[in-house]
Amino acid sequence: MLRAASGSTAGHPGPRRDPSRPSVLPVPSPGTTSATLLLNATFEPLCVVSSRRAIVLVLADKAVPVDSAADVVHAATVSLAVPVVVRLTRYVRVPYPSSVPLSRRAVFTRDGQTCVYCGGSATSIDHVVPRSRGGTHTWDNVVAACRRCNHTKADRSLAELGWALPHPPRTPTGAAWRLLGHRTVDPRWREWLGMPESVSA
Repeated sequence: MLRAASGSTAGHPGPRRDPSRPSVLPVPSPGTTSATLLLNATFEPLCVVSSRRAIVLVLADKAVPVDSAADVVHAATVSLAVPVVVRLTRYVRVPYPSSVPLSRRAVFTRDGQTCVYCGGSATSIDHVVPRSRGGTHTWDNVVAACRRCNHTKADRSLAELGWALPHPPRTPTGAAWRLLGHRTVDPRWREWLGMPESVSA
C-alpha cells in the first residue's frame, strides 16, 4: 500500500527530487479512480492494479502514463494526474491462466444480462442439460436465465420443451476476459483490450 513517507524508503522508491527537501508520495483521494490497467512494454495488457500501485510505478520510472484521469494528486514536491492506463518501461514475461473461471456474474456478463431463452432480464443461471441428467457445470452447459424460464424448464431438456438456444454457450476468450473476468471495465481501457463499445466485462 502506498503511504506518505519522508526521505527514501527501501522498497518504495520515489521520484528524483531535491534531496534537501522531504519527498512525500502523492496518494489518490477516495474519490479518484481506484484501478489502473497495466500494459507490458509491448502495449499488451497484463493486469489491473490499484491507482496507488500505478503511481508508485510511474514515480519509480518503472512505468509511464498512457492515459490519465482528470483528477490530480498533489504532494509537497510533485503533482501527478491519476493514471488510468500505464505501460511498463521494461518487458516482463507473465504466464496466463488457461481458462476463465466460471461464476454466476461471469455467466451474466457473457450472456449480456439477458435470459437466453426469452430475452428477458436474467436473474439466475440454468444448466442446459440438467445436472440431474448428467449435465456438467461448465461454460458450454451453463446459461443466464430469468426466473420464469428457469422454473418452467426445471429438469427437462430443450427438446422436450421445443426450445432452442440462439447460439451454443461457449467459454469466453480474449484479453478482457482473461484479465478482468466480471470486473467493471473503465471505458478508457477498451482500445487496449480490443473490446467494442457494446461489450462489458
